[in-house]
Amino acid sequence: MADWAIWVVVAGALLVGELFTLDLTLVMFSLAALVGAAVALLGVDAAWQIAGFVVAAGGLGLGLRPVARRHLQRTPELRTGTDALVGERALVLERVDGEGGRVKIKGEVWSARSYPTTTVLEVGSEGRVLRIDGATAIVHRFEI
Repeated sequence: MADWAIWVVVAGALLVGELFTLDLTLVMFSLAALVGAAVALLGVDAAWQIAGFVVAAGGLGLGLRPVARRHLQRTPELRTGTDALVGERALVLERVDGEGGRVKIKGEVWSARSYPTTTVLEVGSEGRVLRIDGATAIVHRFEI
């Protein structure tokens, strides 16, 4: 059997092994085996084929694998409940100051306090939700 064919068979076996581990290690070795096959197609001896495999495996393992893992493990930020209201615009329905008031956030009416407490938001103005404290929205003056 030709050297390049052996490298392709090894690459295929490593890919099958990757399906069981899902660690992205064997796929890097598989790609490196394909580099070994490409070197074999150039007609050089086995020492250069192995050197190509080792260099490619090291480069892929140290360079590409961390980037690939980072992209696969990152999950989209999903805010739910009151966390989803932070940063939203709040329309003032009743005067809001440090003591209290009422705002409409995403169609719902919330009790609210201003931040800083010396700030006063008049009816019809807009504020931005800083946080939700219990059932009270803490809002500050919205400036564009």
